[in-house]
Amino acid sequence: MNTTDTHEIVVLGAGYTGMLAAIRLGRRTRKQAVRITLVNPSARFTERLRMHQVAAGQELADHRIADLLEGSGVEFHQAAATAIDTAARTVTLDDNAQLNYDTLVYALGSSTDTSRVPGADHHAWTLNDPRRAHAFSERLTEAASAGGAVTVCGGGLTGIEAATEIAESHPGLTVTLVSQAEPGAMMGDKARAHLNRALDRLGVRRIVGVKVTKVLPDAVQLSTGELHTSDLTLWTTGVKVAPLAAAAGIATDARGLIVTDATLRSASHPEIHAIGDAAAVTQVWGPIHGTCQSGLPTAAYTADAIARELRGKAVRPFRFGYIHQPVSLGRKDAVIQFTNADDTPNRWYLRGRAAIAYKAMVSGSPVPSFKMSKHMTVSVQLSKGGRATRKTA
Repeated sequence: MNTTDTHEIVVLGAGYTGMLAAIRLGRRTRKQAVRITLVNPSARFTERLRMHQVAAGQELADHRIADLLEGSGVEFHQAAATAIDTAARTVTLDDNAQLNYDTLVYALGSSTDTSRVPGADHHAWTLNDPRRAHAFSERLTEAASAGGAVTVCGGGLTGIEAATEIAESHPGLTVTLVSQAEPGAMMGDKARAHLNRALDRLGVRRIVGVKVTKVLPDAVQLSTGELHTSDLTLWTTGVKVAPLAAAAGIATDARGLIVTDATLRSASHPEIHAIGDAAAVTQVWGPIHGTCQSGLPTAAYTADAIARELRGKAVRPFRFGYIHQPVSLGRKDAVIQFTNADDTPNRWYLRGRAAIAYKAMVSGSPVPSFKMSKHMTVSVQLSKGGRATRKTA
């Protein structure tokens, strides 16, 4: 436990939410006796929103965490957290270091879960790691030259973006999207119709209404009993979180997410704040699901809340509402479904060139936001949900 006059803040995880929280905290607390340490196992910042582009063979900018933090006052410690001692308020790292904290920001996020279907962990690829995504892209090139087949498992936004990106970049491949529900089922009819036209144009085959029950080295087995040939299988469905919080005795839900109060503090350990995919956050209209759209507002809110608490000021409850579902359909097409606060589709959608520009703006905005947040207060929350979040439960 910290015994100095300096308030120690440790941020675990340097994804979208951890980066923004740390940098914004640096600015918000720059005149106070505060030390902020950001912990992450990789020295490179990963643009998770663009991993499907890496998987398809495109190169992204190399953003180094230390460079993004320069001038923020935040210290970077490259390591992975292995344990949290909530009684001593310490975090143990895999380089044998131990960090004391007075306030802990838990931003370890989530990854694709390959543990629930036999063979997925051994034979399927994921977009969890940029190095693996790059290795997958190299295998794609080999498969395309041989006229091979690729199967993308999962008809959510990540699966759709991956399938269309791969089909556009490698026309020599047969690309199949396997999904229990109709691809883009969360969208309105018009947006989904545009999505399906794009899938048809790119030659993406769909197998809908079935489960993958087993992944083999050269095929996937479907719940119908059919074996679907697949030289490469990309797994984009199912989510898991790090077990660190639950192992430390921090209250978590059935999924392992930290249970939070109205101000995103841990329900069991109020000195711990959970943000992004690591937090179980509920609004009046229902639970928030993990996306960058919701994650960045939790990060900005938490940074501001901690700074207010350190100045002895009251903190208002977190409020959030969704506004859109942006989906790229390769580099030459996109569709944007605008939504109600609870992420259900409304009547408005965008397609074509306007949608391409909109999606590019959304995917490219986090890094500039980090840089600007060192010098000014940057708004990253597009909506607080309006009347939907002001209703009483």
